[in-house]
Amino acid sequence: MNDPIEILLVEDNSSDAKLTIRALKEKNLCNNLVHLTDGVQALDFLFGRGTYADRQIENKPKIILLDLNMPKVGGLEVLKEIRSDHKTQFIPVVVMTSSREERDIIESYKLGVNSYIVKPVGFDNFFKAVSELGLYWLLLNQPPKL
Repeated sequence: MNDPIEILLVEDNSSDAKLTIRALKEKNLCNNLVHLTDGVQALDFLFGRGTYADRQIENKPKIILLDLNMPKVGGLEVLKEIRSDHKTQFIPVVVMTSSREERDIIESYKLGVNSYIVKPVGFDNFFKAVSELGLYWLLLNQPPKL
């Protein structure tokens, strides 16, 4: 688990996760993807706690795709912890959720999300959105080198 991680997908809906992974694989953007199903797992992974205590936390993902509505710890709390720690604060985080609630959008941006995407309805639209998202964040975006 100490290989370079490109994408951390935090998604509890198995259908959405499978479709996201499939879209990224078709664009060859999914070589080093870790899929976790709740916020506790995500925080443990990022900060090297619990099951992931032996993980080298210097190996940060290039991007985190984060659902908001998850069991145990929700996406907003995960985002808050990511942004409050100097070791993770610059990792690009894209919220991918079904919520169109204005309060979720506003709170996500207040907490420092890089992008907020409402999951498109329909296979083709979802597939296209994830493919374009992956291309942009993994190939075009230039994060700071810290």
